[in-house]
Amino acid sequence: MSPTQPFWETKKLHEMTREEWESLCDGCAKCCLHKLEDEDTAEVYYTKVVCRYMDENCRCTEYQRRNQLVPNCVWLKPEDVDHFHWLPSTCAYRLIAEGKKLEWWHPLVSGNSNTIHKAGISIKGRALSEEYVHPDGMEEHIIHWVE
Repeated sequence: MSPTQPFWETKKLHEMTREEWESLCDGCAKCCLHKLEDEDTAEVYYTKVVCRYMDENCRCTEYQRRNQLVPNCVWLKPEDVDHFHWLPSTCAYRLIAEGKKLEWWHPLVSGNSNTIHKAGISIKGRALSEEYVHPDGMEEHIIHWVE
């Protein structure tokens, strides 16, 4: 008898329960980094500047109110799956949408929420709060370690 496959290997994103959907977030916080888009090419560039509500463990301190406090806050929804190409290649939502497997460090695979940090995938210790950056200076903080 074979063991039961995990939900993320058997369900499409739109078939998941709210709890399953939320558990896909690995806690890397890369989607909470400020991004710049090239108007000519539509290419997205990540900066090392993170939302003021991000704590030192890569968790939003205002998760339930985030869209009220930050109107342009990213809110990933199953119906937007066709637009997930801008997410980092390590993002579980993007991986599942593309039919790929979760990595060993993902908390659902490892069973430990700290493996994302230990593997160096999260922004932990590598980001700067938007409170310390002038909005006109974002280009100075473009990064290349997102992938």
